[in-house]
Amino acid sequence: MKRNFLKISALLLTVSLASCKYQKNNTIEQTDLRAGDEYVYGVHPDSAARQTKIKYTAKPELEQRTNAIREKLFGGATPETTAPAATPADTVVAAK
Repeated sequence: MKRNFLKISALLLTVSLASCKYQKNNTIEQTDLRAGDEYVYGVHPDSAARQTKIKYTAKPELEQRTNAIREKLFGGATPETTAPAATPADTVVAAK
């Protein structure tokens, strides 16, 4: 029993030491073509990118089309799927 434990321990130690260099050479160095681009990265690392600040006007016809596709894929709406989500206050009252 002790002999098997020593073999298993030695195997685990070898594997754990070998895993430190796992995929060490599996990397690729690439230049960032957009480095410093405010449109992609923002003014500084903590700011939002300019492209995320773009707001589009809502188009109701797209929402209708989306709902039609959703109904075709998942079937018609049921009362369970359209019911408003229960708030924590509702669950506390129901528990009493």
